[in-house]
Amino acid sequence: MSVMVKESPISEKDMIAEAEKALADISRIRDGVGRVIFGQESVVERTLVALLAGGHALLVGVPGLAKTKLVETLGIVLGLDSRRIQFTPDLMPSDILGSEVMEQDETGKRSFRFIPGPIFAQLLIADEINRASPRTQSALLQAMQEYHVTIAGARHDLPAPFHVLATQNPLEQEGTYPLPEAQLDRFLMQVDILYPEIEAERRILLETTGIEDAKAQNVLQPVRLKEIQTLIRRMPVPESVVEAILTLVRSARPGQGNAETDKNVAWGPGPRASQALMLCTRARALYDGRLAPSVDDVRALAEPVLQHRMALTFAARAEGISVRDVVAKLVKGI
Repeated sequence: MSVMVKESPISEKDMIAEAEKALADISRIRDGVGRVIFGQESVVERTLVALLAGGHALLVGVPGLAKTKLVETLGIVLGLDSRRIQFTPDLMPSDILGSEVMEQDETGKRSFRFIPGPIFAQLLIADEINRASPRTQSALLQAMQEYHVTIAGARHDLPAPFHVLATQNPLEQEGTYPLPEAQLDRFLMQVDILYPEIEAERRILLETTGIEDAKAQNVLQPVRLKEIQTLIRRMPVPESVVEAILTLVRSARPGQGNAETDKNVAWGPGPRASQALMLCTRARALYDGRLAPSVDDVRALAEPVLQHRMALTFAARAEGISVRDVVAKLVKGI
Protein backbone atom coordinates (compact mmCIF):
# COMPACT_ATOMS: atom_id res chain seq x y z
CA MET A 1 0.00 0.00 0.00
CA SER A 2 1.48 3.34 -1.08
CA VAL A 3 2.17 6.16 1.34
CA MET A 4 0.37 9.39 0.50
CA VAL A 5 2.16 12.73 0.70
CA LYS A 6 -0.01 15.80 1.38
CA GLU A 7 0.85 19.46 1.21
CA SER A 8 -1.83 20.50 3.70
CA PRO A 9 -4.51 18.63 5.70
CA ILE A 10 -7.87 18.22 3.99
CA SER A 11 -10.56 15.63 4.52
CA GLU A 12 -11.24 13.11 1.79
CA LYS A 13 -14.87 14.22 1.61
CA ASP A 14 -13.92 17.87 1.11
CA MET A 15 -11.29 16.90 -1.46
CA ILE A 16 -13.81 14.91 -3.47
CA ALA A 17 -16.37 17.73 -3.33
CA GLU A 18 -13.83 20.34 -4.46
CA ALA A 19 -12.48 18.02 -7.17
CA GLU A 20 -15.96 17.37 -8.58
CA LYS A 21 -16.60 21.10 -8.76
CA ALA A 22 -13.23 21.63 -10.45
CA LEU A 23 -13.93 18.82 -12.92
CA ALA A 24 -17.12 20.54 -14.01
CA ASP A 25 -15.20 23.78 -14.56
CA ILE A 26 -12.41 22.00 -16.47
CA SER A 27 -15.02 20.30 -18.67
CA ARG A 28 -16.47 23.70 -19.59
CA ILE A 29 -12.97 24.98 -20.35
CA ARG A 30 -12.26 22.05 -22.66
CA ASP A 31 -15.57 22.53 -24.47
CA GLY A 32 -14.91 26.26 -24.82
CA VAL A 33 -11.48 25.71 -26.34
CA GLY A 34 -12.78 22.89 -28.56
CA ARG A 35 -15.23 25.25 -30.26
CA VAL A 36 -12.32 27.24 -31.71
CA ILE A 37 -9.32 24.87 -31.77
CA PHE A 38 -9.95 21.70 -33.79
CA GLY A 39 -7.97 18.55 -33.00
CA GLN A 40 -4.62 18.96 -31.22
CA GLU A 41 -6.03 17.31 -28.09
CA SER A 42 -2.56 16.61 -26.67
CA VAL A 43 -1.46 20.22 -27.22
CA VAL A 44 -4.59 21.61 -25.56
CA GLU A 45 -4.20 19.18 -22.66
CA ARG A 46 -0.56 20.02 -22.00
CA THR A 47 -1.11 23.77 -22.29
CA LEU A 48 -4.08 23.64 -19.94
CA VAL A 49 -2.14 21.42 -17.54
CA ALA A 50 0.60 24.07 -17.41
CA LEU A 51 -1.96 26.78 -16.61
CA LEU A 52 -3.82 24.67 -14.05
CA ALA A 53 -0.47 23.95 -12.38
CA GLY A 54 0.14 27.71 -12.17
CA GLY A 55 3.08 27.80 -14.57
CA HIS A 56 4.27 29.04 -17.94
CA ALA A 57 4.51 27.15 -21.24
CA LEU A 58 6.58 27.43 -24.41
CA LEU A 59 4.68 26.44 -27.56
CA VAL A 60 6.96 25.33 -30.41
CA GLY A 61 5.72 24.66 -33.93
CA VAL A 62 5.92 25.72 -37.55
CA PRO A 63 3.80 28.66 -38.78
CA GLY A 64 0.08 28.17 -39.27
CA LEU A 65 -0.60 25.64 -36.51
CA ALA A 66 -2.77 28.05 -34.46
CA LYS A 67 -0.24 28.60 -31.66
CA THR A 68 -1.25 32.22 -31.12
CA LYS A 69 -4.92 31.38 -31.71
CA LEU A 70 -4.77 28.77 -28.95
CA VAL A 71 -3.25 31.19 -26.46
CA GLU A 72 -5.73 33.94 -27.30
CA THR A 73 -8.60 31.46 -26.97
CA LEU A 74 -7.39 30.30 -23.56
CA GLY A 75 -7.24 33.91 -22.38
CA ILE A 76 -10.87 34.48 -23.34
CA VAL A 77 -12.17 31.15 -22.04
CA LEU A 78 -10.39 31.54 -18.69
CA GLY A 79 -11.42 35.18 -18.32
CA LEU A 80 -7.84 36.37 -17.97
CA ASP A 81 -6.68 39.91 -18.69
CA SER A 82 -4.47 39.16 -21.71
CA ARG A 83 -1.81 41.21 -23.45
CA ARG A 84 0.09 40.22 -26.58
CA ILE A 85 3.65 41.20 -27.43
CA GLN A 86 5.07 40.55 -30.89
CA PHE A 87 8.78 40.03 -30.21
CA THR A 88 11.11 41.67 -32.72
CA PRO A 89 14.88 42.29 -32.79
CA ASP A 90 14.42 45.98 -31.91
CA LEU A 91 12.14 45.35 -28.90
CA MET A 92 13.56 46.83 -25.68
CA PRO A 93 13.08 45.68 -22.05
CA SER A 94 11.11 48.83 -21.27
CA ASP A 95 8.65 47.91 -24.03
CA ILE A 96 7.74 44.89 -21.89
CA LEU A 97 8.20 46.04 -18.31
CA GLY A 98 7.25 49.70 -18.58
CA SER A 99 9.21 52.84 -17.76
CA GLU A 100 9.29 55.93 -15.57
CA VAL A 101 8.41 59.32 -16.99
CA MET A 102 9.02 62.71 -15.48
CA GLU A 103 5.97 64.82 -14.82
CA GLN A 104 5.58 68.41 -13.65
CA ASP A 105 2.59 69.55 -11.64
CA GLU A 106 0.97 73.00 -11.56
CA THR A 107 3.42 74.24 -8.94
CA GLY A 108 6.40 73.31 -11.05
CA LYS A 109 7.36 70.34 -8.88
CA ARG A 110 8.77 67.46 -10.87
CA SER A 111 8.37 63.79 -10.05
CA PHE A 112 8.65 60.42 -11.70
CA ARG A 113 5.62 58.26 -12.49
CA PHE A 114 5.79 54.62 -13.47
CA ILE A 115 3.83 53.61 -16.56
CA PRO A 116 3.27 49.83 -16.50
CA GLY A 117 4.14 47.82 -19.60
CA PRO A 118 2.15 44.96 -21.12
CA ILE A 119 3.72 42.46 -18.70
CA PHE A 120 1.19 43.67 -16.11
CA ALA A 121 -1.44 41.21 -17.31
CA GLN A 122 -2.75 37.88 -16.09
CA LEU A 123 -1.84 36.18 -19.35
CA LEU A 124 1.10 37.45 -21.38
CA ILE A 125 1.23 36.19 -24.96
CA ALA A 126 4.90 36.34 -26.00
CA ASP A 127 4.69 35.77 -29.75
CA GLU A 128 7.86 34.51 -31.47
CA ILE A 129 9.86 35.08 -28.31
CA ASN A 130 13.14 33.99 -29.90
CA ARG A 131 13.12 36.99 -32.26
CA ALA A 132 14.05 39.39 -29.46
CA SER A 133 17.58 39.93 -28.20
CA PRO A 134 18.83 38.21 -25.02
CA ARG A 135 18.68 41.58 -23.26
CA THR A 136 14.95 41.81 -23.88
CA GLN A 137 14.31 38.13 -23.20
CA SER A 138 15.97 38.52 -19.80
CA ALA A 139 13.34 41.11 -18.86
CA LEU A 140 10.97 38.21 -18.34
CA LEU A 141 13.21 36.21 -16.01
CA GLN A 142 12.38 37.87 -12.71
CA ALA A 143 8.70 38.14 -13.58
CA MET A 144 8.31 34.47 -14.51
CA GLN A 145 9.93 33.21 -11.32
CA GLU A 146 9.14 35.83 -8.66
CA TYR A 147 5.92 37.38 -10.03
CA HIS A 148 7.14 40.94 -9.65
CA VAL A 149 9.48 43.30 -11.47
CA THR A 150 11.92 45.88 -10.18
CA ILE A 151 12.07 49.24 -11.95
CA ALA A 152 14.47 51.95 -10.72
CA GLY A 153 14.82 50.06 -7.44
CA ALA A 154 11.07 49.90 -6.79
CA ARG A 155 9.19 46.62 -6.66
CA HIS A 156 6.00 46.28 -8.70
CA ASP A 157 3.87 43.16 -8.14
CA LEU A 158 2.24 41.47 -11.11
CA PRO A 159 -1.46 40.55 -11.22
CA ALA A 160 -2.52 37.14 -9.91
CA PRO A 161 -2.70 34.72 -11.55
CA PHE A 162 0.20 35.50 -13.89
CA HIS A 163 1.13 33.25 -16.79
CA VAL A 164 3.43 33.54 -19.79
CA LEU A 165 2.54 31.52 -22.87
CA ALA A 166 5.29 32.00 -25.43
CA THR A 167 5.38 30.81 -29.03
CA GLN A 168 8.48 29.90 -31.00
CA ASN A 169 9.07 28.95 -34.63
CA PRO A 170 11.69 26.16 -34.86
CA LEU A 171 12.37 26.62 -38.57
CA GLU A 172 13.29 30.22 -39.31
CA GLN A 173 16.54 30.64 -37.39
CA GLU A 174 17.87 33.64 -39.34
CA GLY A 175 17.56 36.74 -37.18
CA THR A 176 16.59 34.80 -34.07
CA TYR A 177 18.21 34.41 -30.67
CA PRO A 178 18.05 31.04 -28.87
CA LEU A 179 16.48 31.34 -25.45
CA PRO A 180 19.06 31.17 -22.63
CA GLU A 181 18.98 28.07 -20.46
CA ALA A 182 17.99 30.07 -17.37
CA GLN A 183 14.87 31.33 -19.13
CA LEU A 184 13.96 27.95 -20.62
CA ASP A 185 14.06 26.51 -17.10
CA ARG A 186 11.32 28.97 -16.06
CA PHE A 187 8.88 27.36 -18.48
CA LEU A 188 6.99 24.55 -16.79
CA MET A 189 6.66 22.74 -20.10
CA GLN A 190 7.70 22.91 -23.73
CA VAL A 191 4.71 21.91 -25.83
CA ASP A 192 5.57 20.77 -29.35
CA ILE A 193 2.78 21.38 -31.86
CA LEU A 194 2.66 18.96 -34.80
CA TYR A 195 0.54 18.97 -37.96
CA PRO A 196 -3.16 18.18 -37.34
CA GLU A 197 -4.77 14.83 -38.13
CA ILE A 198 -6.66 14.64 -41.43
CA GLU A 199 -10.14 14.81 -39.85
CA ALA A 200 -9.17 17.85 -37.78
CA GLU A 201 -7.72 19.53 -40.87
CA ARG A 202 -10.89 18.74 -42.84
CA ARG A 203 -12.93 20.43 -40.10
CA ILE A 204 -10.57 23.42 -40.21
CA LEU A 205 -11.17 23.75 -43.96
CA LEU A 206 -14.93 23.56 -43.62
CA GLU A 207 -15.45 25.74 -40.55
CA THR A 208 -12.87 28.51 -40.89
CA THR A 209 -13.28 29.57 -44.52
CA GLY A 210 -16.89 30.72 -44.36
CA ILE A 211 -18.40 34.06 -43.52
CA GLU A 212 -18.31 33.55 -39.76
CA ASP A 213 -15.66 31.93 -37.57
CA ALA A 214 -16.39 30.30 -34.23
CA LYS A 215 -15.82 32.71 -31.35
CA ALA A 216 -14.43 31.81 -27.95
CA GLN A 217 -16.70 32.39 -24.96
CA ASN A 218 -15.70 33.11 -21.36
CA VAL A 219 -16.57 30.26 -18.97
CA LEU A 220 -14.36 30.95 -15.92
CA GLN A 221 -13.13 33.83 -13.77
CA PRO A 222 -9.50 34.35 -12.68
CA VAL A 223 -10.38 33.92 -8.99
CA ARG A 224 -11.82 30.49 -9.76
CA LEU A 225 -8.70 29.52 -11.69
CA LYS A 226 -6.66 30.44 -8.59
CA GLU A 227 -8.89 28.20 -6.47
CA ILE A 228 -8.32 25.27 -8.83
CA GLN A 229 -4.57 25.90 -8.77
CA THR A 230 -4.65 25.83 -4.97
CA LEU A 231 -6.66 22.59 -5.01
CA ILE A 232 -4.05 20.98 -7.28
CA ARG A 233 -1.28 21.86 -4.83
CA ARG A 234 -3.28 20.17 -2.06
CA MET A 235 -3.84 16.93 -3.95
CA PRO A 236 -2.18 13.84 -2.43
CA VAL A 237 0.75 12.28 -4.29
CA PRO A 238 1.52 8.56 -3.90
CA GLU A 239 5.03 7.71 -2.75
CA SER A 240 5.46 5.65 -5.93
CA VAL A 241 4.98 8.81 -8.01
CA VAL A 242 7.48 10.76 -5.89
CA GLU A 243 10.05 8.00 -6.36
CA ALA A 244 9.35 7.84 -10.11
CA ILE A 245 9.94 11.58 -10.44
CA LEU A 246 13.19 11.43 -8.47
CA THR A 247 14.42 8.41 -10.44
CA LEU A 248 13.59 9.98 -13.79
CA VAL A 249 15.04 13.44 -13.16
CA ARG A 250 18.20 12.20 -11.46
CA SER A 251 18.84 9.63 -14.20
CA ALA A 252 18.76 12.48 -16.74
CA ARG A 253 21.84 14.09 -15.14
CA PRO A 254 25.38 13.09 -16.11
CA GLY A 255 27.45 11.53 -13.34
CA GLN A 256 24.50 9.80 -11.61
CA GLY A 257 25.32 6.28 -12.73
CA ASN A 258 23.31 6.08 -15.96
CA ALA A 259 25.65 5.02 -18.79
CA GLU A 260 23.39 6.33 -21.61
CA THR A 261 23.09 9.72 -19.93
CA ASP A 262 26.82 9.96 -19.24
CA LYS A 263 27.48 9.24 -22.91
CA ASN A 264 24.90 11.51 -24.53
CA VAL A 265 23.93 14.30 -22.10
CA ALA A 266 26.14 17.37 -21.54
CA TRP A 267 23.97 18.76 -18.72
CA GLY A 268 20.67 17.69 -17.27
CA PRO A 269 17.62 19.03 -15.43
CA GLY A 270 17.79 20.63 -12.00
CA PRO A 271 15.35 20.43 -9.07
CA ARG A 272 12.96 22.79 -10.84
CA ALA A 273 12.20 19.93 -13.24
CA SER A 274 11.19 17.73 -10.31
CA GLN A 275 8.96 20.50 -8.97
CA ALA A 276 7.39 20.91 -12.41
CA LEU A 277 6.64 17.19 -12.65
CA MET A 278 5.07 17.17 -9.18
CA LEU A 279 2.70 19.99 -10.11
CA CYS A 280 1.96 18.83 -13.64
CA THR A 281 1.19 15.23 -12.69
CA ARG A 282 -1.37 16.49 -10.18
CA ALA A 283 -2.91 18.84 -12.76
CA ARG A 284 -3.04 16.09 -15.39
CA ALA A 285 -4.73 13.73 -12.95
CA LEU A 286 -7.43 16.29 -12.18
CA TYR A 287 -7.75 17.07 -15.91
CA ASP A 288 -8.50 13.36 -16.43
CA GLY A 289 -10.92 13.19 -13.49
CA ARG A 290 -8.65 11.51 -10.94
CA LEU A 291 -7.93 12.58 -7.36
CA ALA A 292 -4.27 11.53 -7.34
CA PRO A 293 -1.58 11.19 -10.01
CA SER A 294 -0.04 7.91 -11.14
CA VAL A 295 3.33 6.88 -12.57
CA ASP A 296 1.66 6.95 -16.01
CA ASP A 297 1.27 10.72 -15.58
CA VAL A 298 5.01 11.00 -14.98
CA ARG A 299 5.70 9.00 -18.15
CA ALA A 300 3.27 11.10 -20.20
CA LEU A 301 4.76 14.41 -19.02
CA ALA A 302 8.45 13.45 -19.05
CA GLU A 303 9.12 14.79 -22.55
CA PRO A 304 7.42 18.22 -22.29
CA VAL A 305 8.89 18.84 -18.83
CA LEU A 306 12.46 17.62 -19.46
CA GLN A 307 13.30 18.24 -23.11
CA HIS A 308 14.05 21.96 -22.77
CA ARG A 309 16.05 21.41 -19.58
CA MET A 310 18.67 19.12 -21.13
CA ALA A 311 21.50 19.49 -23.64
CA LEU A 312 23.23 16.75 -25.63
CA THR A 313 26.93 16.30 -26.17
CA PHE A 314 28.41 17.14 -29.56
CA ALA A 315 29.02 13.44 -30.22
CA ALA A 316 25.36 12.60 -29.55
CA ARG A 317 24.15 15.34 -31.89
CA ALA A 318 26.57 14.14 -34.57
CA GLU A 319 25.04 10.68 -34.34
CA GLY A 320 21.56 12.11 -34.90
CA ILE A 321 20.36 11.47 -31.36
CA SER A 322 17.69 13.87 -30.07
CA VAL A 323 16.73 14.85 -26.54
CA ARG A 324 13.40 13.12 -27.09
CA ASP A 325 15.25 9.86 -27.84
CA VAL A 326 17.17 10.15 -24.57
CA VAL A 327 14.04 10.98 -22.54
CA ALA A 328 12.14 8.08 -24.11
CA LYS A 329 14.83 5.64 -22.98
CA LEU A 330 14.89 7.12 -19.48
CA VAL A 331 11.11 6.79 -19.19
CA LYS A 332 11.39 3.03 -19.71
CA GLY A 333 13.44 2.87 -16.51
CA ILE A 334 10.65 4.06 -14.21
